[in-house]
Amino acid sequence: MIKRRAAITGIGAYVPDAILDNFELSKMVDTSDEWIMQRVGIKERRILKDRNKATSYMAVKAIGNLLKKTKTPPEDIEFLICATITPDMHFPATANIICDKTGLKNAFSYDLSAACSGFLFALETGRRFIESGGYKKIIVVGADKMSAITNYADRTTCALFGDGAGAVLLEPADNGYGIIDAILSVDGSGAKNLHMAAGGSLMPATHDTIESGLHYVYQEGQAVFKFAVSKMADVSLEIMKRNDLGHDDIKYLVPHQANLRIIEATARRMGIKREQVMINIERYGNTTAATIPLCLWEYENQLNPGDNLILTSFGAGFTWGAIYVKWALQS
Repeated sequence: MIKRRAAITGIGAYVPDAILDNFELSKMVDTSDEWIMQRVGIKERRILKDRNKATSYMAVKAIGNLLKKTKTPPEDIEFLICATITPDMHFPATANIICDKTGLKNAFSYDLSAACSGFLFALETGRRFIESGGYKKIIVVGADKMSAITNYADRTTCALFGDGAGAVLLEPADNGYGIIDAILSVDGSGAKNLHMAAGGSLMPATHDTIESGLHYVYQEGQAVFKFAVSKMADVSLEIMKRNDLGHDDIKYLVPHQANLRIIEATARRMGIKREQVMINIERYGNTTAATIPLCLWEYENQLNPGDNLILTSFGAGFTWGAIYVKWALQS
């Protein structure tokens, strides 16, 4: 008897129209296109410029795209998970706002915070709800307005981040396709290397925290780079090994798009060819929880049912993981 699995049966995405390229960025801070391309491989990123629009706006657009493509009535959705570190507000959950704006009247929802690994953590959560037998239609959306917490006077971080959202529909499958396996991990000692210091209960907002720039992303690049490459590669190899997958069995590695050098180093350690790696970082930068669904959305037409995908990520916390997906969606 084939095990009931959670399959991705639809995908939608949204990126803002406004483009911040390296030339424009060089007018804001001491940097250059050459410097950025050599270090992180990003040419441009999308920015949600309207201050009256937040993460929920992009998530609603991505979900609207998803529902239209799959011809799914909003009232059929039973559960929504929003992976984000840039919620509209501390509370209520951005997921609740999204449900209201998209007409998901029969869905319960909540936010999940795991930084750049948020989409994978949320996908694994949705998978378990499907496998329980209690749910048939779940949306997982990864969305972040990183421009809201990026310091455009800090040349070490401002080139990295962009805004965007990607959403997938999960449904039961009994044909052997879907999410096969997952390995997720955390190491809280890495918080000192990648975090946003202020804005929480430890350091509430004050004039001093704002003036000191403590409400922006802080990153120790070298430490993060070394940890990211080793963890993403090791966890991906582990999930391949325990599912008896060789390099040639993998259609695509779908890595978090944080830094092109991290992506290339991870692929080399895994023995994966570049043509087997989904890459779109040059156009979008690091959209945090949105990078992996944005890749799936862009490469959707190159995928066929039965293709083996390894999704892998690394993020603040530290968080990291890999998910083995046997693709179910016909392009």
